Amino acid sequence: MQLNRTPIIDTLTGSFLVSTPRMPDPRFEEQVILICAHNNEGAMGVAVNKPNPAFSLSEILNGAHLPIPEKKLPPVYVGGPVELESAFILYQSDYQTEYRLEISPTISLSRETKVLEDIARGRGPEKFLFLLGYTGWGPGQLEQELVSDGWLTVPASDHIIFDTPDEFKWKAAAMQFGIDISTFGDYIGYA
Repeated sequence: MQLNRTPIIDTLTGSFLVSTPRMPDPRFEEQVILICAHNNEGAMGVAVNKPNPAFSLSEILNGAHLPIPEKKLPPVYVGGPVELESAFILYQSDYQTEYRLEISPTISLSRETKVLEDIARGRGPEKFLFLLGYTGWGPGQLEQELVSDGWLTVPASDHIIFDTPDEFKWKAAAMQFGIDISTFGDYIGYA
């Protein structure tokens, strides 16, 4: 007899993972992670609320021998603990480039140097985050973590990613659905 194994979660691509106060891994305390890809091979995401004060985008542009735009640049973010030397640009999809991962109709992710060159020359995306590293899960690993109350999943919001101050993103991501994440898990019951 063949069982129909329909996954409980089809895909979380384009969703936020918001760490709960029950998050056992201190690296993800008060994190908001945008899931960029999720399928039966695993998941990949980037944290959107943890700037890294050790780096500046001006220094990165200077190191790449690119001009530094006159407008204020966003901070450099720690996208996650995997491959911290890998750079990613998360941006609103009104800007187009050939090599990108479309996360939603309005958000894309790219590692293409052309995006950074266009940002330096004032032709890049209007709203973007520059990230070092990412967060990854093997097959079934993320689903297992979701069962243990470490994460809350909610639909992602462009406004939270690009317009909300970093120190408010964690609470704002959950509060858009009426959830006070700072008390999440204090009152758990079973019916």
